[in-house]
Amino acid sequence: MVNLVSRRFCIVMLSLSLAQTAAIFAQAPKPLPSLREQAEIQQQWLKLRIERVLPRLMRKHGVSMWLVICREYNEDPVFFSLVSPTLFAARRRTIYVFFDRGSEKGIERLALGGGSNGGLYTVYRDPEAEGREIYGEGQWVLLKKLIEERKPSTIAIDVSHTHAFSDGLSSGEREKLESTLGPEYLKRIVRAENLALEYVEMRLPEMLPVYRQMMETVHWLIGRAFSNEVITPGKTTDQDVVWWLRQQVNNLGLGTWFHPSVRVQKSSKAGVNLLAEDAPVVIDRGDVLHVDFGITAMRLNTDTQHMGYVLREGETDVPAGIKRALANANRLQDLLMERMKPGRSGNEVLADALAAMKAEGINGSIYTHPIGDHGHGAGPLIGLWDRQQGVPGRGDVSVLPGTWFSIELSATTPVREWGGKDLWVGEEEDAVIDESGRASWVLKRQTEYHLVK
Repeated sequence: MVNLVSRRFCIVMLSLSLAQTAAIFAQAPKPLPSLREQAEIQQQWLKLRIERVLPRLMRKHGVSMWLVICREYNEDPVFFSLVSPTLFAARRRTIYVFFDRGSEKGIERLALGGGSNGGLYTVYRDPEAEGREIYGEGQWVLLKKLIEERKPSTIAIDVSHTHAFSDGLSSGEREKLESTLGPEYLKRIVRAENLALEYVEMRLPEMLPVYRQMMETVHWLIGRAFSNEVITPGKTTDQDVVWWLRQQVNNLGLGTWFHPSVRVQKSSKAGVNLLAEDAPVVIDRGDVLHVDFGITAMRLNTDTQHMGYVLREGETDVPAGIKRALANANRLQDLLMERMKPGRSGNEVLADALAAMKAEGINGSIYTHPIGDHGHGAGPLIGLWDRQQGVPGRGDVSVLPGTWFSIELSATTPVREWGGKDLWVGEEEDAVIDESGRASWVLKRQTEYHLVK
């Protein structure tokens, strides 16, 4: 009798727990503030970045003057990290000049073309050129005069063979710049490769609460997508789920930085082709699901991969072998995060983590990347899915405090319940390397499958 009562009590408590979990799960995360409030927040971020981050980086890399030169619709990648949220393109030609006047006076910020970005830049005009058109040849004359007045020891430009974020000066604009400067200042030109890269890479601690809120929305949407709200086994296809996600993002007033994907693994046909673009696949009971999904808001991007499982008739939980596959991916996350220390290059972290993975008998791969202003963000690559031996150049730069990463990786595990066939588990969660160098998850990581009943 006692055992029966105990069993009934456990069942009641489990039911209450599931009901409470469902209630929490059904509750939508707090929406982002109004567009006007978002813009005010982003403007404060911009102010902090150019006042706090930029001077430190210019001095770190020995840059006296930095030029960011853009034309409308052919903007330098760093442009949108330097301008107000209400600015969507350069104006005709926009030239930003950053000049280090020393620790007491600080960095002078000048705009040739365009506005002051809410007072953060001084709009540079030449009284002698009033009434003269400055968006063509006159603008280059104005830049030369500015440079001759300030006499910088180095003039940094955004040219790089390695990093797209540092390669924003177009060939046409570079030719015009070189013809403008003359031999004396031409020899002072240097490449601002790491300055541009690290400026785009650095995250402010003040950004984290908004980013965490974005991640809550991502997890909430994935949880709904991989549930009976969206999936009817035997009827719903992977593409139905993809387009449901796209529509929900649109309904919430958010953006997507890539088209999401949903992959279906079946016990009869295990494995995943990462490049496949097949016809829609019907989701059946017993299938394992994978989603790759990211949203954009306030010029920030997320990147998340989760796994789901469709319960078979009579099942109440995920089979043990399928659970083990996710546990292996979680363990690989641990091994990688433990090794992501500031000062280590992406390639060093990759090699160390892969060695630890092999020592523990996990069959996996690592392809982790920075994230923030861009989805595949500025900073060190820690592998690519098709380059596990390291990435020359892009993987040689070091992990820095204040960087966010998408911890992206996968593990492949033979599943007993599938007759020993391999199950591929791809996981991706966003993480922070804080100012102290400690790595932690922005929100949380997936340790249990999303369930379709």
